[in-house]
Amino acid sequence: MIRGEAVLRASALPLSVTHDAVIYDLDGTLVRLAVDWETVTSDVATVLRDRNVDPENRDLWEMLTLSSETGHRDAVEAAITDHERTGAYESERLALADGLPHSVPVGVCSLNAEEACRAALAVHDLDSHVGPVVGRDTVESPKPDPEGLLMIAEEIGVDPGAVVFVGDSESDATAAQRAGMAFEWASEFDQVRYRA
Repeated sequence: MIRGEAVLRASALPLSVTHDAVIYDLDGTLVRLAVDWETVTSDVATVLRDRNVDPENRDLWEMLTLSSETGHRDAVEAAITDHERTGAYESERLALADGLPHSVPVGVCSLNAEEACRAALAVHDLDSHVGPVVGRDTVESPKPDPEGLLMIAEEIGVDPGAVVFVGDSESDATAAQRAGMAFEWASEFDQVRYRA
């Protein structure tokens, strides 16, 4: 056999799956929500000011924390989720979404509200390819806390060390590390080996 034939045969072999499950972040990974985050931040600041809480120069996620500390979490969550829900219905499907379904269990763990995650998955006909969905409001401590990732691993019955989390932010990478999972950047993930 000549060298070219060996290379051709090797490339025709199926790729082996390297993890027993894949968990994806949502926004920026499978879809891009049509959300103007500056507007969301401004609206959340208004919600807090209306309740006599000075947001100062905090960013959106710092204001979310502040809302918990001051007893206004539900109002702030409602304001953010409103934007995310609308953005889900107008979201853009990204390349990794086209690689579903997979031959292994799939979950989604996001900093977006669970309702918005499920809406975006349904809009792009991905909901039947994804099992557990965890949003920031599903768990007590959202990413980069590992709670959501560990919840998904437990629900699908896979050891965290056998899971790869695919995301697009440092927060995602930190969450994966804290959960004892492998991490792959969405822009670099070799998804082909997992396709059903």
